[in-house]
Amino acid sequence: MPSSSIHLFFFFLLFFSSFIFTFSLAADRCNPNDKKVLLQIKESFNNPYLLASWNPKTDCCGWYQLECDEITNRVTALTIFGGEISGQIPPYVGDLPYLKTLIFRKLSNLTGHIQPAIAKLKNLTMIRLSWTNLSGSVPDFLATLPNLDYLDLSFNDLTGSIPPSLAKLTKLNALHLDRNRLTGSIPEAYGQFKGSVPDLYLSHNRLTGRIPKSLGDLDLDLDLIELQRNMLVGDASFLFRNSSRSTFRIDISRNFLEFDLSGAIFPENLGALDISHNRIYGNIPSQITALGNLQGFNASYNRLCGKIPQGGRMGRFDYSSFFHNRCLCGTPLPNNCTSG
Repeated sequence: MPSSSIHLFFFFLLFFSSFIFTFSLAADRCNPNDKKVLLQIKESFNNPYLLASWNPKTDCCGWYQLECDEITNRVTALTIFGGEISGQIPPYVGDLPYLKTLIFRKLSNLTGHIQPAIAKLKNLTMIRLSWTNLSGSVPDFLATLPNLDYLDLSFNDLTGSIPPSLAKLTKLNALHLDRNRLTGSIPEAYGQFKGSVPDLYLSHNRLTGRIPKSLGDLDLDLDLIELQRNMLVGDASFLFRNSSRSTFRIDISRNFLEFDLSGAIFPENLGALDISHNRIYGNIPSQITALGNLQGFNASYNRLCGKIPQGGRMGRFDYSSFFHNRCLCGTPLPNNCTSG
């Protein structure tokens, strides 16, 4: 082979090798520090099949259940959902400084306490640690995450009281603490959120005491109040004092609440109301017939009396929404109302 051909061959070989190397670097856009942390997380879970795509030879921005920022190439979302994952949330999650979304969900073998290293992730906007076997308390350090707007710790085995400090989260839009074993009272501070008022999901716990009266004074953007299946007592009539509030759903069923419903003023936007299985007395206000969005209503198992209001959307609710009361009468109940 002539020397010129040899030189040309080696030139193309060098060019091709450089091209492959450059393409390889471009393809692997994931930040090397983030990649290292992710592989540590995988190893701490004993390299489960669910994370099989987390191959050190490939770009981590293309791994399953991950998202990277297109400009910085830093990992911004870590989602581990379903499948067989055993162990505890590893401390390495705190070493992903650009993380905005952290989700560990439907992992029945995920145990231990909520990882304290999460407090390092100041860019987090969403935490969803739900449907696992996490135990321990709801940690105060969650209140130090300034950008958090969605916190879901539902369907776990959390115990202890609800920390008042979460009311300091000025951007929080939803707080899910339901389906745990939380005890104590609802903090008074939850009626004094510093920023937007989050939807409150506190049901299916072991909460006791009275509902804070400050909840009745929350701003108009409170959409959902779910306090059912606890052991709350006392007066909750202050939740029904303002027709202009935007609250769409109120569920305070299966508690030990005791108050007169007669003077209630329901929010105009109310779509679902469940006050069943309490000790509520008085009558059902006729204003309820003016609620054009009402899709669900249940007042059964109380101590209500008087005629069931007719009209509006009330005709869509059957016997089961009203039975087992002291002296309610009229359609759809079989007993007619008699005067005097």
